[in-house]
Amino acid sequence: MTSKKHLLACVLALCAFAANAQHVPKPKEFYFDEDRGVNGPIVLIKGEGEALVQELVKARERGRKSLEATAQLAHVAISDNRVELGKSLYQQALNSTQAGSSIWRAISWNYGWDLYRLGEYQPALQQWAGLVPPVGAPSWMPPTLALGLWSADRKSEAVDWFAAAVRTEPARWSNPANFPALLPDWREEDRARLAEVHAAWLANPPAWP
Repeated sequence: MTSKKHLLACVLALCAFAANAQHVPKPKEFYFDEDRGVNGPIVLIKGEGEALVQELVKARERGRKSLEATAQLAHVAISDNRVELGKSLYQQALNSTQAGSSIWRAISWNYGWDLYRLGEYQPALQQWAGLVPPVGAPSWMPPTLALGLWSADRKSEAVDWFAAAVRTEPARWSNPANFPALLPDWREEDRARLAEVHAAWLANPPAWP
């Protein structure tokens, strides 16, 4: 009876994991497209500390750039370890604009990175995977999704996505020495993790298709 209970618990745990694992589409062959407005932080107002917070609150109240102000406030809150507040602000911003719009995509991309830096890899993937377009192939996707999938221990998928980066620009992505120039805004630890994906790709490059 005990062994059956243990088996049932394992099955339920696996089902829960499967339910929580964010579906990430298989990569396309090439990713040459620019994704304007997405591949960078949302910075409406420059500054720091309480003065920055107050200016962003005022910008929200004025309304003209309230979405950008809310998204930047969310990032500031998470950076200051006010995680739940930051998540709430991100959700407010996402719920206040049309899904798929340029500002919605920018907010989702930034939210994904803040979740990733919190170590919440599956939720980060949820944000990024929601940006995969039915048409087009943004160049930021292969390295970013490879990083997120590898960190979430979905290593085979990570290698597949990294292979898309190499297919697109083999001279650049085949050598991790290029990563600082290719990914200047990434933390060193993130570039080091992507180098792990590169090593796995080099050991067993997946065939296409």
